[in-house]
Amino acid sequence: MGKYAASIEDVIAASKRIKGHGHRTPILTNKTINELTGKKIFFKCENFQKIGAFKFRGGWNTISSLSDKESEKGACTHSSGNHAQAVAYAAMKRNIPAYIVMPENAPKVKIQAVKGYGAKITLCKPTLKARKETLEKIAEETGAYVVHPFNEPKVIAGQGTAALELIEDVGDLDAICAPIGGGGLMSGTCIAARDMLPNVRLFGAEPKGADDAYRSLKEGKLLPQENPNTICDGLLTSMGENTWNILKDHLEDIITVDDEEVITAMRLVWERMKIIIEPSCATPLAAILTPEFKKLENIETIGIILTGGNVDLSKLPF
Repeated sequence: MGKYAASIEDVIAASKRIKGHGHRTPILTNKTINELTGKKIFFKCENFQKIGAFKFRGGWNTISSLSDKESEKGACTHSSGNHAQAVAYAAMKRNIPAYIVMPENAPKVKIQAVKGYGAKITLCKPTLKARKETLEKIAEETGAYVVHPFNEPKVIAGQGTAALELIEDVGDLDAICAPIGGGGLMSGTCIAARDMLPNVRLFGAEPKGADDAYRSLKEGKLLPQENPNTICDGLLTSMGENTWNILKDHLEDIITVDDEEVITAMRLVWERMKIIIEPSCATPLAAILTPEFKKLENIETIGIILTGGNVDLSKLPF
C-alpha cells in the first residue's frame, strides 16, 4: 500500500468491476440554480444509481473482488441505510449471506430495502458504540467478511468512480464538492480528481450538527464525532484513519451548513430539477449557496456529487 489506502489504479480497477453492473449516472445542470449561485454547476446524479445512492459503488467493488474463501461465510457491516443496501444487494447478486447492523432509528424506507435484498438485519441502539459492538459480535459468530462503510480501501476506490465518471463526462472543472460522513466518497473523489485534474479545488460539505471533519481539519488531527444532531442521517458517523489521511492532504476547506440551509437546498433541487434527493445529499449545494463560498475567487465551474435519493416520504422536512 502506498501513502494512501487507495490509488488512482484502484479507482480505475473499481470502475471496470462496476461497469455493466451499476449505472453510469447522468450529469444535470439547472439554469435557475446557476443564476442563484453565480456558477455553472454540474450535478452527478447518484440518486439514480442502483439502490438509490453512490454507496452501490463501494459495496459492489468490495463484494465482487472478494476471493471465494473470503466470501464463503458471507459479508457483514453496520450502516444507517445506503451502505447497508449496497452490501445487501451485492451479496444477493453473489449468492452469499449478508448480515447488517442498523440503528433502530434508521429510516424505514432503508430498512425495508435491505430486507428486500434478503439480508439478515440486527437493530441496535443509535450510537456508534452500539453499532460497532453489535457488528463485532456478529462477525465473530458468523465468520462473515466485515465490509467497513468507509475505511475499507476497496470501498474508497469504489466511491472514487463517481468523480472519475464526472470528470470524464464534463472535462475541466474549477472545483468539486461532496458531503462528508465517514469520508469514503470524499476521499475517493480526492484520489480520482487529483490525478485527472491536478489543479482542481476540493471542498467538503458537512452539517453543523455533525462537523467532526470540519473540526479535524481546523485542529490538524482526527477528532471523533460527538453526539451528532442533524436531519442528514447519512452523515452521522466519524471519519476513519484511511479517509482522514486522504482528506487532510487534499481538501482546501470544509464548509458547514445548518439543517435549515440543508432543507432550503433540498427543496430547491426538488422544485427546480424535479428530482428527489435526501438531506445528506443537499449539503454541497447548501455549502455553495453560503456567503462564505460566494466570496471565493476563480471558481466558475463546479462538480457536485448528489449522493442519494432514499427519502422517507412520510417524514419530509418541508
